[in-house]
Amino acid sequence: MGNCLLVIAVMKITYNTELQLERLESVKAGAVGALSFSAVFILAAIFNDFLFKEYFSEVDNLSIITLNWQRLISAGIAGFCGFLFGVTYRYIIRADENPHLKTGSVFAFGLIRGLTQLDVGLNFTLSILPFALLAVESILEFGVTAFILDRALQLGWVKPFVSN
Repeated sequence: MGNCLLVIAVMKITYNTELQLERLESVKAGAVGALSFSAVFILAAIFNDFLFKEYFSEVDNLSIITLNWQRLISAGIAGFCGFLFGVTYRYIIRADENPHLKTGSVFAFGLIRGLTQLDVGLNFTLSILPFALLAVESILEFGVTAFILDRALQLGWVKPFVSN
């Protein structure tokens, strides 16, 4: 009886250690996703400022160069989206090399974020083009984030999730 309890206790410790290591890898994937998505988001916002500001007055409100609380909240939301994408992406692709899983996850996250931006634009302005550009931009941001996550997985900075 004592040996069974010892085996169960060792299994629980091992399981908890493995679970904690998996959680740590997920947090690492989320951090890579948050940092890369935020960087791409900021670069895109600066690009939007210089390229589209003179053509669309709505883009002026989306600028990130002059910081205010709305822009800081937008950057925080972008970072949180990148974190969630990083964690989820690790579980979606696992150790597979299936390109459909990778592109599907990018389009799923990108379209959800992009179509939401488009919907908000439709409700508050007559010009849809700036918000359509933001929708395309969201897909590109998640695409770049997925590329960076793939590199982090290849370099061993983040370990892929291995299903049982």
